[in-house]
Amino acid sequence: MGVQAQALVSASWLANMVKRNLVGPRLRILDTSWYLPMMNRDGKKEFAQTHIPGASHFDIDECSDRTSKFDHTLPSEEFFADYVGNLGIGNDSHVVVYDASDFGAFSCTRVWWMFRLFGHPHVSVLNGGFRNWVREGHPASGTYTKPEAARFSATMNRSWVKSFEDVTENIASRRFQVVDVRPYERFRGEEPEPREGVQSGHIPGSKCMPFFDFINDDGMMLSTDELRKFFEKSQVDLRKPICGTCGSGVTACHMVLAAHLCGAPGAMVYDGSWYEWFTKAPPEHVVSEENNKQRGG
Repeated sequence: MGVQAQALVSASWLANMVKRNLVGPRLRILDTSWYLPMMNRDGKKEFAQTHIPGASHFDIDECSDRTSKFDHTLPSEEFFADYVGNLGIGNDSHVVVYDASDFGAFSCTRVWWMFRLFGHPHVSVLNGGFRNWVREGHPASGTYTKPEAARFSATMNRSWVKSFEDVTENIASRRFQVVDVRPYERFRGEEPEPREGVQSGHIPGSKCMPFFDFINDDGMMLSTDELRKFFEKSQVDLRKPICGTCGSGVTACHMVLAAHLCGAPGAMVYDGSWYEWFTKAPPEHVVSEENNKQRGG
């Protein structure tokens, strides 16, 4: 289906759809809650206890390439089509994604991007997530009825995904801007990574735009004007190609959504992100304050 959905929908709009019993083959809601081990939360367990009525759970670890040694690497077109088809999503379904993180958005932007990447532009993020849904007093449910399976056809836009080799080549060629959305302290190499055996730091030439700075204190996406100012302040040019990176390719998609909202819909993602980069890159391509100190710089 070629229809482009609004990138963001409000809780009141979705609550109205739920109230009118319009959740079904034409409108599917996905709880995409996923957390890092250090967060001590289980998205699947929490979904079983409470979620937006009519929602299904989308697990980014399950819907991934299981042969990859890196976390939730993108699956094949066939796997994605089968996975979302089993959640009752067809090519004419409007998909609304959210998560229950304290940020208001954490993993849901990754799933929003995945749908677009696999040729399904009819996908929206619930602005403010489950946090705001509850705050506004909308209903939640602990019951789940598995939707009837649907046929979904997926075609991946491979130009939106960058590999380790692409990012390495880009250090010299500067064909695209690399935006890292991890916190400044991890970007600079001053604070540890949440994954064991992985040191912090950044890719040479990359800029830092922490993912939580795309969101306000209420968990809502910043306005388009505020987002544009954030890109400008971070010296990232929305008129030129941009590639997002983070720890493992999840929160990088906050930047992709923000760029999309600012009228730059083609931002890319380095799928392996820092976890892969640190594992494969030579030491001189791991830039950190700590390394500088050790080298006497």
